[in-house]
Amino acid sequence: MKKIGWLILVLLVVTLTACGNGTDDGGEASEGSGDQSKEAKEEEKDEQRTINIQDAMGEKTIEGTPKNIVVLEWTYAEDLQALGMEPAGVADLDGYRNWVNAGKSLSDSVEDVGTRQEPNLEAISRLDPDLIIGVKFRHEAIADQLEDIAPTVMFAPYSEEAAKDQYQHMLDEFNTVAKITSKEDKAKEVVKNMEKTFRDQQARITEAGKEDSEYVMTQAFTSQNTPTLRLFTPNSIVSKVMKNIGLQNAHQPDKTEVYGYTSTTVETLQNYQDAHFFYIVQEEDNIFTNQLEGNPAWEDLKFVQEDRTYKMPGDTWTFGGPLSAEVLAKQVTDAMLNENQSE
Repeated sequence: MKKIGWLILVLLVVTLTACGNGTDDGGEASEGSGDQSKEAKEEEKDEQRTINIQDAMGEKTIEGTPKNIVVLEWTYAEDLQALGMEPAGVADLDGYRNWVNAGKSLSDSVEDVGTRQEPNLEAISRLDPDLIIGVKFRHEAIADQLEDIAPTVMFAPYSEEAAKDQYQHMLDEFNTVAKITSKEDKAKEVVKNMEKTFRDQQARITEAGKEDSEYVMTQAFTSQNTPTLRLFTPNSIVSKVMKNIGLQNAHQPDKTEVYGYTSTTVETLQNYQDAHFFYIVQEEDNIFTNQLEGNPAWEDLKFVQEDRTYKMPGDTWTFGGPLSAEVLAKQVTDAMLNENQSE
């Protein structure tokens, strides 16, 4: 009897141990398979997703959720960065890195795919994108060739419709990119952060007693050996950003400019002598310290005499998205309040 009792006890211990191990293993397997199942469901949801958007060419259906995206215009590279993504390829990549200050840098893994005017179709194809983003005014002629590579979305940032309010059009395009990439929640966060930046900079300007100051902002360069100025107009992104931080555009032309600026010469500036003057120049082409140095048309202007001129960095980007709009607001406020004046 004692032997039988001992055998029964051993069998019970072995059975309980086996059951315990089985439960643990089963629990771990179940938990792991649950994670895998959730991930698989998300991937399946992305693949089965279909949305309809309106681009510059008409109604467009996007199947799936694009992740490997090539962009042929800089604005949309910035938009992807704002959404926490990175393009696989960018047209004129070196230009983007040199000219666009969006507060973030593209990694070395991003490929160059030719120029914005003439993208390299072979380079685009090698990246095997699941979406291409272009602009109608540059890429309409090669739309079919792009579509042969991947679904292509065309925007129209300089259409007559966009010219009515370039800032709002920029937001509309940004939200469309967010919809295409299933990043709507992230887009709301980005816009919210941008608007907070505007309020913060406006508060700084108000505290300094400079709210409602009039300004003129220009992008200046040499064209055909002539000093040329682009004065940003009220419909531009620049003007809306400046208004959002509490400044007023003194340049009020009679007509709407499709590109958001008036091309003119230094003589026009005599009309805005009571304003603050912000200018964007490249170091190697600073018309104010080169061609215009000693020229009374520049040197005798009231805002020059009173040191109300502010040199902006050469990579201040005025045609971008929410990130570069934030950078612009900060740069303007820093220049104005720190008296970061012209040389």
